[in-house]
Amino acid sequence: MTDHSEPIIKLDRADIYQGERPVLNDVHFEINEGEFVYMIGRTGSGKSSLLKTLYADLWLHTGSAKVAGYELHKIKRADIPFLRRKIGIVFQDFQLLSDRCVEDNLAFVLKATGWTNPSKISKRIAEVLMQVGLGTSQKRMPHQLSGGEQQRIVIARAMLNEPKILIADEPTGNLDPEVADQIMQVFKTINNAGTAILMATHNHEFLRKFPARVLKCENGSVLEG
Repeated sequence: MTDHSEPIIKLDRADIYQGERPVLNDVHFEINEGEFVYMIGRTGSGKSSLLKTLYADLWLHTGSAKVAGYELHKIKRADIPFLRRKIGIVFQDFQLLSDRCVEDNLAFVLKATGWTNPSKISKRIAEVLMQVGLGTSQKRMPHQLSGGEQQRIVIARAMLNEPKILIADEPTGNLDPEVADQIMQVFKTINNAGTAILMATHNHEFLRKFPARVLKCENGSVLEG
């Protein structure tokens, strides 16, 4: 029987490196199922390095971390794709494939993660597009979408495999304030439906408008804000 109270993310005495350089020392925090957590801190404070460590883009050298059931300090390269299926990752730059429509962008991810049944693929794509408020956008090309719409597609893409947590790195950094607020509402809706969210942001307005727990990267440490 699985223990549902186990945190989705748990770090203990973790040191976060960017290349050879330690950027955060002795990091310990937990994020539980369904939580919404902001991560704030100046540019260069280690936010992105910490997020990259959580999805195993950077190796964890010292300390321990467990993300979605995977122990990062022991993870084998072959297991990294399976870890990433359990977490959704949303970047600031949309990284959509510009030569194919929305539906094909999303189908590409599902096929890459082992989905084979075309009707199940179509159904799942329709579900995530509804979740982000773009239910009729399957056939549109990325260049036909506004920045805000592209970011909604990126969020939909991150939700395809029903992750336990979304990790978002400055997801509204390239969007104007009104659109950023709309994207924030999408994240809140997803969170209210039960998916945990860890969002790095520079936007302190969000913390005021959409209050939630805050982790702060400062002077080589991660503090509860």
